[in-house]
Amino acid sequence: MSKNKPELLSPAGDMEKLKFALAYGADAVYLGGDRFSLRTKSGNFDAEEIAAAVAYAHGLGKKVYVAVNVFAHNEDIAALPPFLAALAEIGPDGLLISDPGVFLLAREHAPSLPIHISTQANNVNWKTARFWRELGAERIVLGRELTLAEIREIRAKTDMELELFVHGAMCMAYSGRCLLSNFLTGRDANRGACAHPCRWRYALVEAERPGEYLPVEEDGHGSYILNSRDLALLPYLPELVKAGVDSLKIEGRVKSAYYAAVVTGVYRRAVDDLFEDEEAFRARIPAYMAELETVSHRRYFPGFLPGRPDEGGYRYDTSAYVRRYDFIAVVKGYDEEKGRVLLEQRNHFRRGETAEFVPAGEAPCALKLESLFDEEGTAIEKAPHAQMTVAVPSPRRFPPLTVVRRKKQDV
Repeated sequence: MSKNKPELLSPAGDMEKLKFALAYGADAVYLGGDRFSLRTKSGNFDAEEIAAAVAYAHGLGKKVYVAVNVFAHNEDIAALPPFLAALAEIGPDGLLISDPGVFLLAREHAPSLPIHISTQANNVNWKTARFWRELGAERIVLGRELTLAEIREIRAKTDMELELFVHGAMCMAYSGRCLLSNFLTGRDANRGACAHPCRWRYALVEAERPGEYLPVEEDGHGSYILNSRDLALLPYLPELVKAGVDSLKIEGRVKSAYYAAVVTGVYRRAVDDLFEDEEAFRARIPAYMAELETVSHRRYFPGFLPGRPDEGGYRYDTSAYVRRYDFIAVVKGYDEEKGRVLLEQRNHFRRGETAEFVPAGEAPCALKLESLFDEEGTAIEKAPHAQMTVAVPSPRRFPPLTVVRRKKQDV
């Protein structure tokens, strides 16, 4: 393609996920501190850990962006300056901000750090992009509610960098700015503590008949009327590149390390294939999408990109994830003398099962676990203990951080 290759930006909920995302091809990762980020359920990073994360990524020639995208209350204002000053000392490659007050504090206390405007700021038109550009922001994270035509127009009317979510969970609220969680549970989604009540089952209640719940659907099982499908824009990558999107963002700081690895790996291969041979990329779309089916998700759809979603954008029957594989181990190394790959257990597995190794940039490789050995070299029947080291005979050497999975038997 004639356009510049966009950045692939992956989530890093903790240091382990950061390492997986970078190993599987991310150009940059985004993470949150232990305060002022909109993902309080992810592992997150304190100042020392952010410094370690930045040093690790920069050592690989990769970038780190720090989310400071909370909607700050008065009580947050006093604590933000020292936090921002500490980030300025650490030197990440940008700050993700949504609140104008936090923006002003960042300009004052971390003037050396580029500012990216978070999608939480409802960035859905070119005039908003120009507004933030004039204030000094370098990048804007576009709202998920935009169509391809709208993205093209924003690109034509601003010179700032455009970042777009291409994969992951969708929120029923406008750009994620929801009050349901705060109202129903006291957990403020706009301060990072969403309880995801949009995924709950709902029914109708008539005012004069309390306690009589009328199912929205005829089958009597209730309805998940706010339960959006997950976003997957991989088939639209050529159009997004031609539209001038600079950064392709994967959602999922609270998702697993396996998710970070596999989804990043699929999009890495897809982007690289696209720039090498667009026709070949299009022929491989079914294979890419099949691999994306191996991570936990809520059925895929293209969001708003082709136009306003219809009822097909929601799952009304269940809010459960589709889970077809278990993440069972990660490769630690290879014992050359004995010809064994060394695994760190992440889920129980046993001798005789068939596992799939998923090396970065390569197709999955099936290997039957004919024998298992513990750290002392003793043969064992199963690996039941969390993070125990297990050796498995293998003629192939898999690089460290290769994820290992097992297909579920009931799917």
